[in-house]
Formats: sequence, C-alpha cells, structure tokens
Amino acid sequence: MSRTLLAISAILVASLTVTPAAQDMEQFKEDVDRIVAEALQRGATHDRLRRLCQAAPGRLAGSPAAAAAVEWARQEMEALGLQNVRLESCDAPHWVRGDVERLAIAAPGDLAGRELPIHALGGSVATPEGGLTGAVVRVTSFDELTALGEEARGKIVLFDRPMDDRQLDTFKAYGGAVDQRVRGAIEAARAGAIAAIVRSITTLRDDVPHTGGMRYESGVEQVPSAAISTLGADLIAARLTAGDQVVLHLELSCGMLPEVPSSNVVGELIGTELPDEILVVGGHLDCWDVGEGAHDDGAGCCQSLEVARILLALDLRPRRTIRVVLFMNEENGARGARAYVADHAVELEQHVIAMESDRGGFAPRGFTCDARDPAARAIVQSIATLLAPIGASKIVEGGGGVDVGFMAPAGVVTMGYLPDSQRYFDYHHAATDVFAAVNRRELELGSAAMTAMLHVLANLDERIPSNTR
Repeated sequence: MSRTLLAISAILVASLTVTPAAQDMEQFKEDVDRIVAEALQRGATHDRLRRLCQAAPGRLAGSPAAAAAVEWARQEMEALGLQNVRLESCDAPHWVRGDVERLAIAAPGDLAGRELPIHALGGSVATPEGGLTGAVVRVTSFDELTALGEEARGKIVLFDRPMDDRQLDTFKAYGGAVDQRVRGAIEAARAGAIAAIVRSITTLRDDVPHTGGMRYESGVEQVPSAAISTLGADLIAARLTAGDQVVLHLELSCGMLPEVPSSNVVGELIGTELPDEILVVGGHLDCWDVGEGAHDDGAGCCQSLEVARILLALDLRPRRTIRVVLFMNEENGARGARAYVADHAVELEQHVIAMESDRGGFAPRGFTCDARDPAARAIVQSIATLLAPIGASKIVEGGGGVDVGFMAPAGVVTMGYLPDSQRYFDYHHAATDVFAAVNRRELELGSAAMTAMLHVLANLDERIPSNTR
C-alpha cells in the first residue's frame, strides 16, 4: 500500500474513533460559553448566599433557624420564577447544644484549670449535673481501645487519629478518620469508659473545634461525646507521651427534644418537550449550629437556585424538567432525602439524573458520577470537555452525595459537583464556616459548571441510560 493510501486510511480510522456523543456536544458549545459569561458577569449566587447566611445562620434541623431557611428558600424560588414551588413535608430531629460546653484540665498540676476548646457532637447526651471527671486514655483506633481491656474502664477516651495528610483528596482523608467521631461514644461505652473526646476532623492545627454527627446503639450505654480542637488533642497526647496522667473535667448541657415538622423546598423549570423526564439538582438547607453554614451547604443550595436563574436569564428553556430540591436534615438524619424518595417513588424511573452540590463553594474541578453504562459515562465525559476552559472537565467515578444517594437504589444516575477539596475541611462543621470564607468568583464558576452540565443533559435527543438499563 502506498504512503498516500496509508495516510488516508489513518485519517479515516481516526475520524471513526470520535464518538457520536463527543461530536454532538459541539452544538452546545455556544450555550456553555454564554452560561459561563452570565455567571461571571451577572452571577447572583454569592449575593444569594449572603442573604441566606444573614436570614438563617446555624440552621440545624428542628431549630427556628431551619424553619426560617425553609421560608427563605420558598420565597427565593418564587422570586426566581420557578414553577410548582412547594414545601414537601418531613419530620426532623431536634437536638440542642445547650448553654454549657466546657472541658478543663484537672491534672497535671501545671495545667490545672486550663480549658480546651470543644463542641458537643450532634446527638450527644449531656453530662450529669456538675459534669464528670476522669483520667484520659488515648487511642487511634477501635482495636487499640479493645486491647486496653479494663484499663479504659471509668476513663475518658481520646480518639486521636488525624486526617491523613498524605491524601491528595481530602474527602478520602476525612473518610479515614470520621468513624471515630460517628462511633466513638459507642466503642467507649463498650469499653466501660465514661465519655468520648474526638479529635476534630480537619487538616488544620488550630484551636477551632469541628462538630458533627454521632450515633448511639441500642443496648449500649449512652455516654457524652465532644470534639476537641486539634491543638487541644495534641496537648493531651504530648503530656500522655511524656508519662503524665491527664485528668479532664467535662460539662455538656446538650440533649434531644421532640421531633419537629419541617420540609424540603421544591421548585421546577418544566420541560418544554419531555416534562415527565426529570433532572434533580440540589443541596441541603440545614447546617450545624456553630457557624453560618456557608460552604456546608449554603453554597450548594444557592448554586442550585442559580442554575434556574441562569437558564431563565438566557432563555435556555430545557426540553426535560429541571427540579431544584433543597433538602432538610442531611447533617443528622437525612429525613428530607428519605421523604423525597418515598414521596416520588412512582416517578423515580423517570429521573434522568440527580445532582448534588455539597463539597463547598470552591473552584470547580468537575463532577463525580456513578453511571454504570459506558454510553452514559461517555456522554457525561463529553459534556465535561466543554468545561475545560474553567477547569471543570474532570469526571470521577463515585456517588453524588448523601441526599441524592437515596435515589441510587432505584437506578437513578447520581452526580456530585466536584470543587477543589484542599480547603473544605478548614471550615467543615466549624464556627469558621461563614459567608466571609467564600470566594465570589469560585462560587459563581461552580454555578456555571453545574448549569452547563444540566443544560446539556436536559436537552440531549435521548436521555442517558439509567443504572437499571
């Protein structure tokens, strides 16, 4: 065969290897460019987040602040012009922190009286009136605690496994440490301990404690549990390593109250041609009570609302319905997510995709996606290539988030907005999670990425395959 024919053959083969999905995405390039320009020039996510943080800081499920957030979201949806705006009811647990959170060193003598920063963990019981006092044992795993045997009885357990700084993905590092926060009180009680103190789950070394959810187990005594700042944990560890006995006095006044009626907030852009095919986008309205819930998850809620604003502003009406769902009670029970699945069970097979933004308002990198069908994965990746100019072209295999994850068993493809993760756990569940910690430009670019992905998925000729096909 001549060199000319070989060259022609190579060109033909190369052209055949370009997937139809990749070719088709070019028709959306102009729309994506317009979406990005709208987000950067007239983006409203940042200002909307400011209003939410002012109207309802510390909006833990069951609280008056959470109720205020529900009403705020309903008004925002109506002002944006969403259709079918409604509240979908769910019950919410109502845990309160109380007025007393105190951890003081009783021994060694040179530190006696020094107080260490703590926050009670969500769901913890209170200490007895006047508090409790005990010597500390330090462990970095549940196996270490078991190996202590009777040595842990009557003690306060310090769970002191840090996030792994070697992990590039801080969410993987978080996953490697969070079990001690969730189950620490259970394992401490099984060992006969009187309380559990947990190292804050953050990459920072500072005196800001990070709260979060914990659990109890039926048949196991409920002992109080609190998160201590990383520097506080380091101080205790250093004195124990030096051979000192460390004795702590703990006082907490937290506790559970009766459940409270609450709601998810829902609004839609009805599809022009395929209204029964639904794309969900959302975040969770509730947050921990110690901060403003700006990154976790006010950012995700406001980005989801911004998807609708941008599409309406650019007159990009979707062929399929885009449904904005702001979920209640992700942080300590996922009651809103469970209620959504129950309320919409008959239409879940018509859910094309469910996207969640719950990783903070940082610069976009791409999306997580749990699509199992190769064609679905190829389509999502092809759409993401249009977002390369803003750095959001990465598609990572994985679920979409806690709330949309409840739809996955029905075969719904779930996606999660994937921003840069390096700073997220600086603020996660801490008093530092405030509006001032959110960068406007990064937040708006995240809204652009989400809007572009949903716009293309809503307007494809054929819906992407579900995870049951």
